[in-house]
Amino acid sequence: MFNGGSPIVNYLLSVILFPMYFQTDFLLFAWGADQAFGIMAAKRVFLLLPVLVIILGCWITIACAITLLFRHNRMGFISSLFITWWDLGKSIVSFWGGIVKFIFILIVALLNVLKILLLGIWYVFQELLYAPFRVLGNIGTRVISSNIPWIAVVLTVFWCIIEATIFSYVTTPLVQDTFSNITGEYLNIWLLRIPLFIFLLFIVLGSYAVLSTLVESAKSKKVSSLVGIIVIEIVVLVVEVMFLYREFVDSLAPWIAQRSNFELGVISTLAIAGFAWLGIRSVSWFLFASHGTPAIMAVIQGKGLKLKEADKSAAKVPPIEFSSDFMKKIKADTAWIEEKGEYILGAFILPPLQVLAAAINFFTLLISGSHLFKLPFQSVSEIWDSSVLLKTAPVTPAKKTTRRK
Repeated sequence: MFNGGSPIVNYLLSVILFPMYFQTDFLLFAWGADQAFGIMAAKRVFLLLPVLVIILGCWITIACAITLLFRHNRMGFISSLFITWWDLGKSIVSFWGGIVKFIFILIVALLNVLKILLLGIWYVFQELLYAPFRVLGNIGTRVISSNIPWIAVVLTVFWCIIEATIFSYVTTPLVQDTFSNITGEYLNIWLLRIPLFIFLLFIVLGSYAVLSTLVESAKSKKVSSLVGIIVIEIVVLVVEVMFLYREFVDSLAPWIAQRSNFELGVISTLAIAGFAWLGIRSVSWFLFASHGTPAIMAVIQGKGLKLKEADKSAAKVPPIEFSSDFMKKIKADTAWIEEKGEYILGAFILPPLQVLAAAINFFTLLISGSHLFKLPFQSVSEIWDSSVLLKTAPVTPAKKTTRRK
């Protein structure tokens, strides 16, 4: 390799530049370009970085040996040099073991993440399964604890819809014949029932509104207002009995005649219709309409519903909410994933940093005669911040020179 010089010079150069005899072969072996992909990848992962640091350590060792000519405390420096090579060996072994440890930790973490994912899907399925019951429970609690008679309001509206449905079905033939006689055309029954149902629904709601106003006038003992409301209620009674309940009784007339051999006349029909109106209004009024109708009228009139503080605070809480166990499980899994992610990241970056720190120790040994890092690292927390490294970096103080007087 060294030609053209004296044997002694060639021998000295071969000793000083001894890494040149093997570094190319080491690099080609660690690179593994001509081998299978699996072997090539394994060599580049496990051998390339240690080989580079070993070659670098050899060259820095040569530079350190040259500096022995003018260094103080040569024995201590040589001991530090041997310790540096010992730290490099430990770092390489820690590098290989850290890779295996990282792979093991990663596999375990992936299995745990898969378990968390499956359990999360199961918990979500349970929450979706129990959500309707939880919603019903929350709504039931609010309805029971509220000062607004929601049950009475719902029953009042439901009963008005039932009455409107029955009367629209009963009075449809009469209305159809009436419109056919007026227009001369036979109207479709389904096109007629929808507007008829809406009209009758307003009529029934208005009937309860008049009855509610009558009760309020009677409580206030205002004679003039009470007389006017009684007149309006009588008109409502006559209209509903003549056009709604009479048709309902007429539909039952064949059955009554078949069972009793008695044909209903005008007076008996109107009397039965009137008693039916009075019975239905009385039962529905005392059961739920007396409480539901004022709330409906307050909404229609724009007065609004007066809520208690408990109702206002309950209205801010969404009716659909996840259970506390589910939220605790989500928080615990999130915290575990965050903690495990930092641990996996540390296990990933720590092995190569072991070898790089050993290489830096060679440089600091050459410059200042001491090490910067204490190897091997046990955790990421032992890798100091850059500002801390600058403060703790060993610097050889310059010698003070004194002038001779």
